Amino acid sequence: MKNNEKSSQIQLMATAAFGLEAVVSREIKALGYDVLETENGRVTFTGPPEAICRSNLWLRTAERVLLKVGEFHASTFDELFEKTKALDWSRWIPVNGRFPVTGKSVKSQLGSVPDCQAIVKKAVVESLKKTYRKEWFEENEGDYKIEVALLKDKATLTIDTSGEGLHKRGYRKSTHQAPLKETLASALVQLSFWKPERVLIDPFCGSGTIPIEAAMIGKNLAPGMNREFVSELWPWIQASDWRQARKETHDVARYEEPVQIQGFDVDERALRSARHYSQEAFLEDEIHFEARDFRELRSRYYYGCVITNPPYGERMSDEEEVKKIYTEFGKALQNLETWSKYILTAYPDLETDFGKKADRRRKLYNGRIMCQYYQYQGPRPPRKKENQEDAAVKHNSVSAE
Repeated sequence: MKNNEKSSQIQLMATAAFGLEAVVSREIKALGYDVLETENGRVTFTGPPEAICRSNLWLRTAERVLLKVGEFHASTFDELFEKTKALDWSRWIPVNGRFPVTGKSVKSQLGSVPDCQAIVKKAVVESLKKTYRKEWFEENEGDYKIEVALLKDKATLTIDTSGEGLHKRGYRKSTHQAPLKETLASALVQLSFWKPERVLIDPFCGSGTIPIEAAMIGKNLAPGMNREFVSELWPWIQASDWRQARKETHDVARYEEPVQIQGFDVDERALRSARHYSQEAFLEDEIHFEARDFRELRSRYYYGCVITNPPYGERMSDEEEVKKIYTEFGKALQNLETWSKYILTAYPDLETDFGKKADRRRKLYNGRIMCQYYQYQGPRPPRKKENQEDAAVKHNSVSAE
């Protein structure tokens, strides 16, 4: 990339699970980038080329970061071919770059995804031929995965900058799929009022995704700091940009920040996995995992947060058993009357069985399952003891006067 191109703004898209777009948008703005548009499942934003590095390293709730190459109307195959060919693909793909094409089509006249993929592939080749003056490309260097996404005859062409999905932080090495993605777990924490100085308990912690993600947030650890991204090998992104972005993750990390996070479960196998994953995330000293039934939920702390994803119908076949769990869980939460509670579930009768309406509800998707995030706000904790003591001294001084 030329120097003037290096300093120019590029358009990127962060994809997200339905319901999390606003959270992703907030994260992008916190990184200092301008959000152009927030739509279902994606947030479009602009930034310099190094934004690819920082957004991949820092976005906790996005699924992927895509480079937006072009967008146009296409209702015929000829239109798709010519408009794809007209884009400057050589700006992004080197002469021997590998560029497989994937696709999807929703409510569009071009409904055959394999045909759309083939046409885009051919058009990109023709575009590269003009620049590189070659008839054959070996495609043996790097990965530049192109996606053609058609929605209501609007074609959006992107290149994936992430590689593996951003939910893969690096601490969960096994192929076992957790019931809750890391991106969604992080969103649950960010949508709560939890702060690092408050206690957090997950009474159905399973393999520990919510506690681990909370600890990373509390200590300001970048979710991507211990993994690699496909765009790290792209020649037009300066290696120094990646080095600086990774250095930043260590410079701003609050390694010494204390957090009080506990995960309970009755499944010893799940707890072993939770402890192992916390070690892989270098957080084994920050999270206390314990075999404890949710009915024994209690704490010596007066204020705190419960953030959890209990079992529900899709994971349990016995409806009566599910109802019993939620009724007993509601009773157990009464032991933490002054705590805030945040519960993600697809179980429809939670408020009825709890005997109390949530202060807020938010529709979120756990995979393909539509859930509600029930939020019960506890009383606001008082200010830190030091501030209270200062206020008391000031009050006494005024009274004495």
